[in-house]
Amino acid sequence: MSKLRKKLENGEFVITGEVAPPKGTDVSSIIEELKFYKGWVTAVNITDNQSSVMRASPLAIAKILIDNGVEPVYQITARDRNRLALQSELLGASILGVENVLCLTGDAISQGDHPQAKPVFDLDSVQMLYTASLLNQGKDLAGKKLNRPTNFFLGAACSPNADPLEPEIIKTRKKIQAGAKFFQTQAVYEPEKLRQFISDLNEDVFILAGIVFLKSAKMAKFMNENISGVEIPEEIISELESASDPVQKGIEITARLVVELKKFVNGIHLMPLGKAEVVPEILTTAGFSPLQEEVS
Repeated sequence: MSKLRKKLENGEFVITGEVAPPKGTDVSSIIEELKFYKGWVTAVNITDNQSSVMRASPLAIAKILIDNGVEPVYQITARDRNRLALQSELLGASILGVENVLCLTGDAISQGDHPQAKPVFDLDSVQMLYTASLLNQGKDLAGKKLNRPTNFFLGAACSPNADPLEPEIIKTRKKIQAGAKFFQTQAVYEPEKLRQFISDLNEDVFILAGIVFLKSAKMAKFMNENISGVEIPEEIISELESASDPVQKGIEITARLVVELKKFVNGIHLMPLGKAEVVPEILTTAGFSPLQEEVS
């Protein structure tokens, strides 16, 4: 059983982080980022061609995390693979020791650096969760028996800021029915909106609130204008604009959000976007100490 699953099922509050595979074969930056995560987070997500930008395989990076003593949350999107490739890659992940899997449909190809690529979308995130659940039961999507089942702790994404919200509630419930046991949310900056989403959802599932670390007002404005499902209040943008040290202010804002969200979620998913060095200070400011199993 993965540490992430064990802690959540035991009622412990968890923190997860995130890394993006390199655009190339030099993984030294990933290994450097892991130094700031170790001892502070339970698991680290690996993105899968995020924003449809071509990068190294998240499966290879998952193996690097495992080799460096960090538990991965392996993200896999339906955008680039048909059902054969998706099942094959999931089996490969299980062989390598991956247990936490986050199933995503994937961003539109037009957003990325290869807009001429042909999207696949043979399955969507709900269908992929169902497929991975079948693998856990020892059979594939065609009903054929596996020589050994997988043991995935399956997760998905949700967007508490969706407008209208009801379709997002319906889709989130479908993901739960298909096998999702935990959710990492789109970036949240208004805790009450997430609280309302959880109340309306009314399902027994683990929720990890996503927070993208904001290093400047410019970044916050860009996210508001260009990333669907993200709403950063003007008060936060004003704080960043008036700060003499925007990065430090971003640390303070993130820590404050962690404290507020901790009251009603099962964990926090921190997305520092390549600035993992801020993670220890964010968590210290929010009142956390290093994980005992990592420092004993």
